[in-house]
Amino acid sequence: MATLQDYRDERLRKLQELRDLGINPYPADSHRTHETVTVVTDFEKLEGQTVTVTGRVMGIRKFGKLAFIVLQDQTGQVQLFLHAPDVAALDATTGFIGMSELPLLDSGDFIEATGEVLRTKTGEISVGVKTLRLLTKALRPLPTELTDKEQRLRRRYVDMAVNKDVHERFKRRSHFWQATREFLNEQGFLEINIPVLETTAGGADATPFVTHMDALDQDFYLRISHELPLKRLLVAGYEKVFDIGPRFRNENYSDEHLPEHVAMEWYWAYADWEKGMELTEQMIRTIADKTWGTRQFTLADGKTVDFGQDGEHFPRISFVDVLKNEFQIDVFESPIEDIAAKLKEHNLEVEKQDNRQRSLDKLWKKYRRTIAGPAFLVDMPTFMQPLAKVQPGNPALTEQFNLVFGGSEMCKAFSELNDPIDQYNRFLEQQKLRDAGDDEAQMMDIDYVEALEYAMPPACGLGFSERVFWSLEGVSAREGVPFPALRNEIDETTKSLYPDLKIG
Repeated sequence: MATLQDYRDERLRKLQELRDLGINPYPADSHRTHETVTVVTDFEKLEGQTVTVTGRVMGIRKFGKLAFIVLQDQTGQVQLFLHAPDVAALDATTGFIGMSELPLLDSGDFIEATGEVLRTKTGEISVGVKTLRLLTKALRPLPTELTDKEQRLRRRYVDMAVNKDVHERFKRRSHFWQATREFLNEQGFLEINIPVLETTAGGADATPFVTHMDALDQDFYLRISHELPLKRLLVAGYEKVFDIGPRFRNENYSDEHLPEHVAMEWYWAYADWEKGMELTEQMIRTIADKTWGTRQFTLADGKTVDFGQDGEHFPRISFVDVLKNEFQIDVFESPIEDIAAKLKEHNLEVEKQDNRQRSLDKLWKKYRRTIAGPAFLVDMPTFMQPLAKVQPGNPALTEQFNLVFGGSEMCKAFSELNDPIDQYNRFLEQQKLRDAGDDEAQMMDIDYVEALEYAMPPACGLGFSERVFWSLEGVSAREGVPFPALRNEIDETTKSLYPDLKIG
């Protein structure tokens, strides 16, 4: 059985033969006039006209003086029809290869073909090739199928090239963020990119990555949230701002979480959480419409989600009531020992340094898995949210809402705390949690407190990550990103192919 090295050696032989013929197997120029899908869909307009198409060779068949090549670009496929008397002969000065050199082509090569749009005798829409150029010689064959998960994730470029569903998924991922950006632009928001490197990692409960900047000889954190820099922009006088970009949380992998992922956050001056909920309903429906063309989804676990009609409001679920009704836990009064007992009763992990906040959150997440949604989670205790305003007449609860569907919290938002003294005191409470061993508790950001002292208008803010996309696609986190981070490994075949490669 032929090995990868055997196939590669044969293609290297062809590569050298092409060079010996004077053909540049990797030219810089190409001259496409039409995509393959256009040739097929606009056949009646283009029939008889000369076009130039480019793409990857997916298959070659040769029968004497006739040959057929399946050519694929990002839009689709078209057949190339080669009739020997009509195909220009080898010409090294132009890069043309003729029928005699056709055996030097392989599946996976990129080529350029110019000719007349026609139908063959069998009725196949084709390009009748007059000239043929090699654009890129492939040294490895594309597999006809790729199903091994490890190989799919390690060589995702092959996965995308071979598996059409994966290729299409990342088009939709692009549409997802484009729809998000367009919606916010239409609502008058201004996109302002903020730093990824921060001296203080704030805005979320997460463990940050640490790096070092040589120029300042100082450690920096990779941001875990967009929140605090964007709210500084509200202090500066901007009224509607957002940013879309990566954030980094030094956490374990799961089907719903990746240490690196793309997220969006917006902040809206003079708006409160009620206005924020209305905007969120509009936003998620618009994104669904533009990305998938539907508001009804069946998720990977079988749950069905329907985002409903414009103007309909999502139901609300009280965090306090859920803990009371489902677990007989009073969020404010139940002793930590009772909460720990409930964790054990429901087979949830009890850690040595679990605090009240983390323990209550574990119980909520147990119940959350049963919710298909969409719904808004409300009534978050103030001690669990250091950045939100409290509800009028009930300072124990915040004006926070989380969009819940598919058993997960997909968006977090709240009326932003803008009292600098209150904010400072809440940071101090978070610092006590950090001092007690909670690495995910929020850091003191004294510069942000000072910014608030210059006055930030009342505002609502919201953030969501591409987990919204993964969920509605019905895929895991690693399947939902183009190139997931994996442990660096070099297989034995690669080591044998590149003997000069230095490992380690």
